Amino acid sequence: MINLLKNILNNQNSIEEKGDNKNLELLCGLMIEAAYTDGKIDENELNKIKLSLINIFEEDPNEVNFVLDEAIKNKNNSRSLHHYTSFINKNFTDDKKLLLIEALWEIVLSDGEIHDFESNLIRRLAGLLYINDVSSGNAKKRALNKIFK
Repeated sequence: MINLLKNILNNQNSIEEKGDNKNLELLCGLMIEAAYTDGKIDENELNKIKLSLINIFEEDPNEVNFVLDEAIKNKNNSRSLHHYTSFINKNFTDDKKLLLIEALWEIVLSDGEIHDFESNLIRRLAGLLYINDVSSGNAKKRALNKIFK
């Protein structure tokens, strides 16, 4: 009986770890997608992605480096926005979704310019995440203030 309980608890922990890892993979994939929308990813964007994942979403730095490397390798195997947003809508609070939109704005702004494709991507993501235009605009303003202080 004790072994059965241990197995159940161990399986539950591994399921939670897989969920956490999926969280990181999807966030990283979405951030790489946003950074690569203009056709290139520069060092500033990669650093901003790492910092966002570690500081805002409290991911493990070693895991971030590994998953980020994998996401960069797979950047041409683009996924639909629905793939990302369906998971995020099920697992993130509204506040966490707003933090994500703000982090995405910081990533696309970190190269010093906003391309039409980048702003269009974030606008579509905000809509799919049920974030209204005013809240998305405020997230953009906060990101601009952080970047261009």
